[in-house]
Amino acid sequence: MEQQDHLLAEARRYGYIEGDEVWLKPFMDLPARKVGQVKESADASLVYFANRFELFRSKVEGLLQKIEESENKGSFLMKALHLKEQVASYDALGDFESLFHRLTEAEDAVKVTVARNREKNLATKISLIQQVQALHNALDWTTAGDELQELRQAWIKTGPVDKQHTDELENQFRVATDEFFVRRKAFQNEKKAMTNRAADQFKSLIRQSEALQDSTEFEETTAKLKKLQQDWKEVGGSLPRKQANDLWTQFRAAHNHFFERLKVHIESKRHESKDSTTDDNLTRKRALVAEAVELLNRPMSEAVARAKELQAAWKKVGPVRGPESDRVWEQFILACDRVFELSALEHYIRKRPDSATAKPEEQVTMRVQALRDFIKYDQQEQLTLEENLGKLSSAPANDAFRQMLQGKIRAFERKIRTKNDLIEMLRQRLVA
Repeated sequence: MEQQDHLLAEARRYGYIEGDEVWLKPFMDLPARKVGQVKESADASLVYFANRFELFRSKVEGLLQKIEESENKGSFLMKALHLKEQVASYDALGDFESLFHRLTEAEDAVKVTVARNREKNLATKISLIQQVQALHNALDWTTAGDELQELRQAWIKTGPVDKQHTDELENQFRVATDEFFVRRKAFQNEKKAMTNRAADQFKSLIRQSEALQDSTEFEETTAKLKKLQQDWKEVGGSLPRKQANDLWTQFRAAHNHFFERLKVHIESKRHESKDSTTDDNLTRKRALVAEAVELLNRPMSEAVARAKELQAAWKKVGPVRGPESDRVWEQFILACDRVFELSALEHYIRKRPDSATAKPEEQVTMRVQALRDFIKYDQQEQLTLEENLGKLSSAPANDAFRQMLQGKIRAFERKIRTKNDLIEMLRQRLVA
């Protein structure tokens, strides 16, 4: 009952009965207007149209709440404008003026938010255009293509901008995107042309090599083949791995064929000359090995200096024939390595503050532990080199770098072996 009385009071506040018609009082700059007919009674009709206003007000309240809670407020702008239009024509009795003002405030707030969002969207789209333009000079076109797809998705997800900018920005983005594909296509065509040119040059070098592989002019042909090897390195180009490997295999086969024949030719000449000097060289090198082995019994400063002198003397001795060459070299280099490794160990020990007061057995233990620590470091370095070697592609351009890595790996293997020899030597001294 109280609700009915309240609605009737509100209806009489904003409307009135004239004859058998229900009228809404004028508000703002709108004149009074008829909203309906009296049906059962005047009071019942007034309450009916007051109830209709409550329904309209509920729509407005619901919309205002959605605007307040939503992140995308701009999507409700048209609904707010539609309800504002209905204020002047909706058949009901109530405080339309307050609803009109509230809708106006919400409209203004939404427009401010929309304006801010469109400014933000404008900055975002300008940035996306600039990012696409920056891809025009890409070096890795595959990665750049993936980045472009992400930028296109970002463009689609970015909200609208003011209509005065829409067409211009859309055109700029499209032009920037089209230019990217034009440049990528040109790059791919040029890359394909370069690949074809490189393949043709490699095939030409293969034909020249195969024409020389059975030559008996060994000295002249050796120079020609080495020139062809240098030319091969200078061709450049980026061929597919399988094609590059196949061409390299053909090229190398022709060279291997000739140099195997050259090797046989040289061996035959060597046997014919019966060069007796190699036996003398072996004797001299064995003497150098014997002296290098005894260096560990001399003061370390003298031993290091003499080891360097012996290495210089070794270089002056001529070659040794047969497998004994590698054997005597291995003995010599290991003897010298022991001197240098032991010198480095003693230098390290001297820098330790506790070395001077340590007992003899402690001195040995200290040196053994230091050598073990050095071995761990050497093993780590060797492992890193082996991993790098495993990752290296088989392209001919990497041959020199591959040989360098293999040489360093062998050097670390020798270092580790030498340090283990020194550990065993120190243990024997401790036992003695």
